[in-house]
Amino acid sequence: MSSADKPTLPPLEALPGEEAPKPALKGIEAIRDAWSRLPAKPGVYRMIGADGEVLYVGKAKSLKNRVGQYAQGRAHANAIHRMIRETVSMEVIVTATETEALLLETNMIKRLKPRYNVLMRDDKSFALIAIRTDHEFAALQKHRGAKNFKGKFYGPFASAQAVNRTLNTLQKAFLLRTCTDASFSNRSRPCMLYQIKRCAAPCVGLVSDAEYRGLVQDSVDFLEGRSVELQDRLAAEMREAADKLEFEHAARLRNRIRALASVRAAQGINPSTFAEADVFALHQEGGQSCIQVFFFRAGQKLGQPRLFPAPPERRK
Repeated sequence: MSSADKPTLPPLEALPGEEAPKPALKGIEAIRDAWSRLPAKPGVYRMIGADGEVLYVGKAKSLKNRVGQYAQGRAHANAIHRMIRETVSMEVIVTATETEALLLETNMIKRLKPRYNVLMRDDKSFALIAIRTDHEFAALQKHRGAKNFKGKFYGPFASAQAVNRTLNTLQKAFLLRTCTDASFSNRSRPCMLYQIKRCAAPCVGLVSDAEYRGLVQDSVDFLEGRSVELQDRLAAEMREAADKLEFEHAARLRNRIRALASVRAAQGINPSTFAEADVFALHQEGGQSCIQVFFFRAGQKLGQPRLFPAPPERRK
């Protein structure tokens, strides 16, 4: 990153509408201390208050540039001025892409509900995948808005296209219904989705209750990251079906295995010794400490958090 791309920080001076800069100096010092070590990479940053409360969660295409705007201490709304004054430290997670930062930011806001985040706290910003369980035969669908029905929700997804691609894969692999309850109850023969092998047609009894519940559970395992165990089990079932000359059933199992294999291939890392863990690394040099944290969930690494403490004079 060239020096021309880096934001130039002006000397501290009085904020607009204030007589003295004292109320904001400490907050700006904490932000500037973190800013001095930030990379010019995409990621998510969190402003932390004196009592450990997460004040604000934001994402950036370039963490260096975005946090530098806060460190300038000017041209902010009153709420942002208050947030800066209350900030004593920052926590940063570096991501591979801006899209990953966007999704991580959304998840953190919904989980932590920071005081200064006024958007994306009502689950209405991004599309989700929902498996409705308020019917005898669960339905698979795209969902936006409040979670006002019984079911499992997965996401958020960065775009409607991402949701549609995932739904397409799930339909082909697990044959779950996507129709409305009204359409389901009025069917007398299978619809076109059954003909193109994207639904098991539970509406007309072409699949038993137990078999359909098994398809739903496989979909849940797929979406919740338990694809390794599921793939091994389906491979054993496929071999058994082939030995019995049930080639059509074996082909359906093969399609599910291919979907699972594509997910496993896309993972950045897949530890074989554990499914969930938080790994911490600490290095101390010259009176300063650096902490590197790695989160593993469902066998996958999520981001590369970097924790930035307050300046030494504020930790006394």
